Amino acid sequence: MQTVELTARTAIAGNFRKATTPRAAAKANVNVVTEAKVKVAINGFGRIGRNFVRCWKTRGPDCPLQVVCVNQSGGAKPAAHLLKYDSILGTFKSDVKVIDDSTISVDGDVIKVVSDRDPLNLPWKEMGIDIVIEGTGVFLDGPGAGKHITAGAKKVVITAPAKGNDIPTYVVGVNADQFDPSANIVSNASCTTNCLAPFAKVIDDKFGIVKGTMTTTHSYTGDQRILDASHRDLRRARAAALNIVPTSTGAAKAVALVLPQLKGKLNGIALRVPTPNVSIVDLVVNVEKKGVTAEEVNAAFKEYADGPMKGVLAITDTPLVSVDFRCTDVSTTIDAALTMVMGDDMVKVVAWYDNEWGYTQRVVDLTLIVANSLINEGSVTLDPLDQLCSDDPSADECKVFDS
Repeated sequence: MQTVELTARTAIAGNFRKATTPRAAAKANVNVVTEAKVKVAINGFGRIGRNFVRCWKTRGPDCPLQVVCVNQSGGAKPAAHLLKYDSILGTFKSDVKVIDDSTISVDGDVIKVVSDRDPLNLPWKEMGIDIVIEGTGVFLDGPGAGKHITAGAKKVVITAPAKGNDIPTYVVGVNADQFDPSANIVSNASCTTNCLAPFAKVIDDKFGIVKGTMTTTHSYTGDQRILDASHRDLRRARAAALNIVPTSTGAAKAVALVLPQLKGKLNGIALRVPTPNVSIVDLVVNVEKKGVTAEEVNAAFKEYADGPMKGVLAITDTPLVSVDFRCTDVSTTIDAALTMVMGDDMVKVVAWYDNEWGYTQRVVDLTLIVANSLINEGSVTLDPLDQLCSDDPSADECKVFDS
């Protein structure tokens, strides 16, 4: 089997509508089309927030997203420093500068830095924010995330499983094609659900899942303790870098949010281990189809990796270890050599994922889908002068005369 390229990026379906502004057209004295930029703010500039900026920068100048504000407690100097220098990702190649106490720039793109723990106080209305990336892990339900809407944002993307049934969950490559543009708040699920759901869908599509369990061997995260200290989860209270920590995960059950036919069929646990990044899911399921072979299972993954899930799911038969999957753009990489079949209907599949970078690439993808819906309905906030010219093309500021 040939190894599938691990760094393929998801191609977002749908063409972004480009918005023509009177000012832009007048300057050239022709019908020039300029791309509308969707203003993005990040609430919580931690692991996912900083990864988001880096991932956004990999999308190039034609990306319709424009990060214009981050909300974090430390101010501009630590925000810039931690964005530039990262213990996992290394030094950011982009030019990161501190302009003043409340402003940084990335490759010349100015980003305002604010510090307020209450979303209701954030300057989303004044800044014309279109989409907020909710990355604090705190505002996960409708009332909480809805504070961003009250503050003036149009849409919110939660970078975690949402609480409550009123917020739709999307996993790119699985159900994002069913995106409902009327929803103001959406969830990108968890990193583990983004790993599990794509290959669970392949198994269910091809062989039919009866029931199963999964274990994610997961790198430690910021909600654990460096040294033994108080925590509501007594296992997570123990030193993260010294222990294998069994704990809960809702990832398996959450698959049913994006694959309703699997409701009640999957469950699982997490084992937090002393590595800082990259995790691995081990799924064991009984399938409806009898007599299935490991070769058939891997062939199904290869089919989807080259087809409808290209850029989301990959497969490799190279004998790799966790560090080899650091900064892979895909959501999940099947380790083909570890695929097993017991009897005639029990299937075991193991898949790697970068629980930070790979997940954040999907956050960017979902944000692009949300942005596309705003652009298509003409709801993107324009530059103030473009807005003036849109409302009153005859204004003196909008007139350009040929020489």
